[in-house]
Amino acid sequence: MILLSVPAGEDSLTHRRHVCSRVIPHSQDSLTNGLDLEKIFGRKAPLHVDLGCGDGSFLCTLAQRLPARNFLGIERLTGRIRSSARRVAWLENVRLLQIESSYAVRYLLPAGSVETFYLLFPDPWPKRRHHRRRIVTPDFLKSVHTALVKDGLIYIATDHFDYFREISQTARSAPGFATADIDVELPSSKFGVVFQQKGMPIHWLALRKISPVK
Repeated sequence: MILLSVPAGEDSLTHRRHVCSRVIPHSQDSLTNGLDLEKIFGRKAPLHVDLGCGDGSFLCTLAQRLPARNFLGIERLTGRIRSSARRVAWLENVRLLQIESSYAVRYLLPAGSVETFYLLFPDPWPKRRHHRRRIVTPDFLKSVHTALVKDGLIYIATDHFDYFREISQTARSAPGFATADIDVELPSSKFGVVFQQKGMPIHWLALRKISPVK
């Protein structure tokens, strides 16, 4: 189990239990076996996954808006997992997993298990020598396609135009996806608010899973 610190004013035993219960514990084989989603959430419901959930603000708002959906927030940084866990502590339809997003998509999410992915403001790694670290690659989109249900969606947002252009080019060459309209009003994330306040344009892309042409 990941140990979480609870700030002053949030130190009741009940609250601590809720905070810890939202984080999926690692076991000896948890990094190699697919997630048992029905066991983790205690119910069967459509799954939405926030890749790189940060402080949990976007995840929390969306989970409250859609209580009939299950929400999984994935984040690799311990501080952000702690912030997310405190924020979503009272939400029964949210769980958190501390791990690299690309690994979770490829190895831990069962095929056909995800209704919607959200990839908001992934690190653009702007220096050319770091481009290989960018998350959106053909292999990543292939794993996303496998994890999505039929007609499932992935929403991608970035403030970095060059990265957006690269993502769009990668998506166009990826079999099994079609560009979709963004016909829902999504809540703002922490980074989204910062970029909006600075007057920076935010570039959005929505991809829908389709059957690859054979």
